[in-house]
Amino acid sequence: MVNAFAAPDALARVSAIGPYFAVASGPRPDAGGFRPLTELYADPDTVDACVRAVSGRLGTDEFRVAASTLHLGAASRLWSVALAYTALTGRVADLRPDRLRWRLPASGPLDLWLPDPAETDEDPQPGLHRTVLADNLLPWAEAVRNVSGVSPRTLHGNAASALIGAHRVLLARAPHTVLPVVPLVRALLDRPPLAGAGTYRADPGGPLAFHRRNCCLYYRVPGAGTCGDCVLTTKEKTR
Repeated sequence: MVNAFAAPDALARVSAIGPYFAVASGPRPDAGGFRPLTELYADPDTVDACVRAVSGRLGTDEFRVAASTLHLGAASRLWSVALAYTALTGRVADLRPDRLRWRLPASGPLDLWLPDPAETDEDPQPGLHRTVLADNLLPWAEAVRNVSGVSPRTLHGNAASALIGAHRVLLARAPHTVLPVVPLVRALLDRPPLAGAGTYRADPGGPLAFHRRNCCLYYRVPGAGTCGDCVLTTKEKTR
């Protein structure tokens, strides 16, 4: 682990990009309700309660729809923070789930907090794969699947879609990075478990265009359309 003292400054730059990139670091006075992500992944009752809270917000009684939405939101938060940190610094933030704290706010995806921010000594692409996918999104997907029955393919598709969304916002709001974003994202999409979750193409000078091979189920929320990368996407109704 290196550059522990540089990590808070880097996280502040990441957080300024937008809400999904926001992560608190260091001591904070309003730490009530925060718990390590390891506890979320290991506690079916907590996952169930979070899904039911999201279900109420969405106005749907379809448990799988709310579970997939919760999963996608958390995946988007993790990818946004990790990808932006690496792109802006060339290094990898240490986001092991025993160090990263979470709580479910009244609205929106998970709040995140790193009480003791630090970095790993890994190279960017394998480091991102390990810290986001292996350490977080795989156990998170297993936890969500166990309480909801959402298919692994849908959850892997969510993880890929979340990465695509994070890189689009990053390119739009922080175009000048230490590391090129698109090659990094392509390398992650080409590795399991994201490989096969969808197809992508590169637009010269712009973000990747992505099309999922499955659906996150959000279209089943009352009044909702389909996501832009969804297998069900039509020209008439997208969000």
